[in-house]
Amino acid sequence: MSTQPRILVTGASGQLGRLVIADLLRTTPANQIAALVRSDKAAASLSALGVIARLGDYNDVGALEKAFSGIERLLLISSSEIGQRAAQHRKVIQAARHSHVKLLAYTSVLRAPASPLGLAEEHRLTEASLRESGIPFVLLRNGWYTENYTASIPSALAHGAFLGSASEGRISSAARADYAAAAAAVLISEGDQEGRTYELAGDEPYTLAQFAKELSRQTGKNIAYHNLPEPEFKALLVGAGLPEAVAQLLADSDRGASQGALFDDGHQLSRLIGRPTTPFAVTITAALRG
Repeated sequence: MSTQPRILVTGASGQLGRLVIADLLRTTPANQIAALVRSDKAAASLSALGVIARLGDYNDVGALEKAFSGIERLLLISSSEIGQRAAQHRKVIQAARHSHVKLLAYTSVLRAPASPLGLAEEHRLTEASLRESGIPFVLLRNGWYTENYTASIPSALAHGAFLGSASEGRISSAARADYAAAAAAVLISEGDQEGRTYELAGDEPYTLAQFAKELSRQTGKNIAYHNLPEPEFKALLVGAGLPEAVAQLLADSDRGASQGALFDDGHQLSRLIGRPTTPFAVTITAALRG
């Protein structure tokens, strides 16, 4: 068997990337998997798993082309650098095209073309870049991660209230591991994935009031959901120490949720991974256990 890796995961040292690598290792020999990382420390951590670590940065086309050499299927995990994503993704796509990658899977956002979320614009631009590139691609339009809300549990427990701006909007979130499993399934699929678009979301929608109710049930504390105007919620997040861009993203996403942007009942995620998505109550339990 060839020792040349055929699958590469970008952003492999991040939260989603590591989960994708772990999923791939369940079905694929480690020497068939490459991981794109930005530091020697991250490379060493992933090399310990047996995968091939390759150094590269979304801003360096030359390094990316070297990293993508011989790769057949590539997962482009969207950059975390808000405002720079579209330009960075174009460089990854350019490098993938020059390296003759046979399929590029991209983690976009749920119903990107019509999404009211502010963060959707860079995803729309990236999807356009993919269409213009001529490279075979598949879109993984990820919905919300339940962990985006469980991250607020310590604050909710400290103040006896769960805060947000989603009003009564229903949220079809799933655990980050569910989305990782979907990406891995596409990367190892023997079927033709080119041109497919997956709208990925959790099976069990909930409102933030229901989220707070479940948190109350599991902790035995009375934690109510308090809905705030978007500007007030953003200001509160900034006051809590979050960077302006992150606070803006979270507050805007809650506003989008109030308009239905995070709701989906298509069940494409559970069909793709071959099991139900992780209930939000289970993710709350995991967060409480630390």
